[in-house]
Amino acid sequence: MKIDSHQHYWHFNTADYGWMGDNMAAIKRDFLPSDLLPELKNIDFDGSIAVQARQSLEETNWLLQLADENSHIKGVVGWIDLQSEAAEAHLADFAKHPKAVGVRHVIHDEEDVNFMLRPAFVRGVKLLEKYNLTYDILIFPVHLQNTIQFVKQFSENQIFVVDHIAKPLIKDGILSPWKEEIQELAKFPNVYCKLSGMVTEADWNNWSAEDLKPYLDVVIDAFGVDRVMIGSDWPVCLVAGTYSKVMQVVIDRISALSEENKLKILGGNAAKAYKL
Repeated sequence: MKIDSHQHYWHFNTADYGWMGDNMAAIKRDFLPSDLLPELKNIDFDGSIAVQARQSLEETNWLLQLADENSHIKGVVGWIDLQSEAAEAHLADFAKHPKAVGVRHVIHDEEDVNFMLRPAFVRGVKLLEKYNLTYDILIFPVHLQNTIQFVKQFSENQIFVVDHIAKPLIKDGILSPWKEEIQELAKFPNVYCKLSGMVTEADWNNWSAEDLKPYLDVVIDAFGVDRVMIGSDWPVCLVAGTYSKVMQVVIDRISALSEENKLKILGGNAAKAYKL
């Protein structure tokens, strides 16, 4: 299977999506499975992983409902309050669904830069192994040192997936210290990385594949062909380019690899990390 490892759905409203600025008019509307399906077919992909965009159980349950109704949704990364007393009960309920594959928290929006190291949060994430769920790490480069300390606290059975290559400063052309910290994080064999979200860290109106290449090279070299996966971050990516153009960047970058290794990055690794 070829799998887009990272995309979102939403019914647009300003209350839930206040983070969309005036320059994001292209995504201020509803985006549903029927909108993504033709895009997947256009590049010969079989399906995708739907990832939470709101931090609510309502959102998580809605995504599972969409997954029930749409076979091209291969898995759901939902949200659960992992610090709450009810975390395990909610995880147990979530994990019963055959397409429930992981959990995510929007770490980079937390005011506390050390949020992910809070004992209550670490304790909640430690529950995921019991339910065979992956944890998606959504951070900025400033959080990478904490992420290394965070991952150290878990057994190698707990799979982590770094979203959007940790959002390096592509527009400014800055590689370090992101590069060295990504290389350090990649030493943990249970950490994967999504080749996604890069165009929105570049100059939206003037980016080229060449702008992204140094960052792609760092991640692919660090994690290797067995632990990176293609992702679109659709529909967020539409502020900077079409779905096919965004996906083509990675497809072109890996074109010289063997067919076996290309298929790992285009779906096999996502299937492994999310136990599809």
